Amino acid sequence: MSIQYILVDAWNTLVTEDGINNQMLSLLNQYETRKVIVTNATEEEKIKFGITEMPYPVFSLAHQPNKTDPIYFTRLLSYLSVTYKEVIYFDHNPKACEAAISLGIKTHFHSKGANLIHLVAFLDKYL
Repeated sequence: MSIQYILVDAWNTLVTEDGINNQMLSLLNQYETRKVIVTNATEEEKIKFGITEMPYPVFSLAHQPNKTDPIYFTRLLSYLSVTYKEVIYFDHNPKACEAAISLGIKTHFHSKGANLIHLVAFLDKYL
């Protein structure tokens, strides 16, 4: 089964106080696989944190629940009509990573401001 989506964390990963991380965006654009930006943000928080006019679709459950709860990913997979085997995910939040891993989603912890070399290795391994 091939990977259908790259799930990209929004705040403090693709989007920071300075806006979109253009190096990460450029890297992601090298892969033909569809991308979805995942966030906990409400509509108001999306505006506050600059998660607007994004280069990929944005998915949020507006804290009902947060990404630290496996139910978030169960609902996301259902929304995308895919299984856990058809997505890969990266995030800066270890607890969100743990929630995804608990469902079998291939996941990469990408600490805020980390070098992209480990993300490249993760993406190349699964795509």
